Amino acid sequence: MRSKDLSKAVCSSLLPPYSSPVWLFDLDNTLHNATPHIFPHINDAMRTYVAEALGVDDENADRIRLDYWLRYGATLTGMMRHHGTDPHHFLRHTHQFPELRSMVVFDRALKGMLKKLPGRKIIFSNAPRDYAKAVLEVMGIDGLFDALWSIEHLRFQPKPLLAGFHRLLHKEHLNPARCIMVEDTAKNLRTAKRLGMRTVLVSRASQVPDYVDLRIQSVLNLPRHLGKLK
Repeated sequence: MRSKDLSKAVCSSLLPPYSSPVWLFDLDNTLHNATPHIFPHINDAMRTYVAEALGVDDENADRIRLDYWLRYGATLTGMMRHHGTDPHHFLRHTHQFPELRSMVVFDRALKGMLKKLPGRKIIFSNAPRDYAKAVLEVMGIDGLFDALWSIEHLRFQPKPLLAGFHRLLHKEHLNPARCIMVEDTAKNLRTAKRLGMRTVLVSRASQVPDYVDLRIQSVLNLPRHLGKLK
């Protein structure tokens, strides 16, 4: 048996024998590091958008942006609920990246790691589709996923709201018990666990909620810990 086939066989033997898993991967700060360049760029763009749309100064716009993100999981949700914002207009003006290729920080070993994982792989992100697709292409891993679920496909019901989870599970014909959700945001995993999924938190946090089945510091560590997801 070739080494590549052997690694797949080993990974498969560590997972529950009754079914092949379905991996639901977050994107930002899970598969790549969005903190240095991308998140500051988005935050600036959202602050500007909120300030212009609501006629407030930058300080208040930033407060509103953060408040809606904490309350709803996405600034867009608050803007839609409280101000009737057109979501497509908002996303178009807050996710423009003329220098995206130089802004995406990721590990070249990511592609090899994903290839080792048995089962289907799906991107499950609160980000817009065009942005998510472009980031995956920059990392050279766009061909490794069976589906891309963005905020548009969730009908603008972002994680951690149940509605987005239910829509994904229904449309992809998934049993939650087969799903393993990999995320950097703990509160999103709370919803996943309620639905019966196994949960992986990508974080350096020392304290881990009890609804997290596995915490890893880097998504690259995932294959070596598969036995803990039985």
